[in-house]
Amino acid sequence: MKKLSVVIITFNEEKNISKCLASVQDIADEILVVDSFSTDKTRDICTSYNARFLQKKFEGYRDQKNFANSQARYDYILSLDADEVLSSALKEAIKKEKENDFEFDIYSFNRLNFFCGKAIRHGGWYPDRKIRLWRKNKAKWSGNNLHEIIETEKETSQKHLNADLLHYSFSSVNQHIAQVNTFSDMKAKLDFEAGKSSGILKIISLPLIKFFLLYFFKLGFLDGYYGLIIAINSAHFTFLRYVKLHQLKNSKSNSQSGNIHSQQPAHFKTNKEIKR
Repeated sequence: MKKLSVVIITFNEEKNISKCLASVQDIADEILVVDSFSTDKTRDICTSYNARFLQKKFEGYRDQKNFANSQARYDYILSLDADEVLSSALKEAIKKEKENDFEFDIYSFNRLNFFCGKAIRHGGWYPDRKIRLWRKNKAKWSGNNLHEIIETEKETSQKHLNADLLHYSFSSVNQHIAQVNTFSDMKAKLDFEAGKSSGILKIISLPLIKFFLLYFFKLGFLDGYYGLIIAINSAHFTFLRYVKLHQLKNSKSNSQSGNIHSQQPAHFKTNKEIKR
């Protein structure tokens, strides 16, 4: 039977990590936690589950997860976040694949997200298909350090497991709002570095489009009160993203303008000064 490494990255996850670790006990041959120097009880909880505990400075989700995977001892990796838990059905499905020596290179399954304790099944949040189990040399984390994605080798065999990974993403609305603010900072900086544009039209129109898409087209209204909150917060993320990108571009323009003026000789006059 092929062995399985469960790999998790953490930072101050004392509220979540126990449920995650308990859900993988029956299938893990190794639990590896790579921590970003937590200051709470994360380490104590992880070691109580006999997890191998490493620490590394956090430099982005993609890079942290790739480092963690590189430290895994076994050929197959199950990569989880600290707030994710295997459902009973998913645990049994993975156990069955393990007993059959993992006949496929890549395994995917659906992720069921929870918001303030409520399962969210609409608004683009479900089925939220994810690849989280793979042969070590057949996939890696790619994308950017905010929204990392799995990149697989060209020739791989894949199977979808019909069971859910449970994601306890936000325990409060305040937590979601705080993430919206933090992630919009990060996204605006990535957009700025990529040379993307912003402006009044995008700042006004794109949040409205985002809300309409999630709440009506993707049936977010069927999730009731929290479906509305999610759609509004998602639209607000889009609004902040483009406002912050616009501000970054203005700051750059002002900085360049200041540098040009500071380099002008004393006798030089701008067009505005000449007209006066």
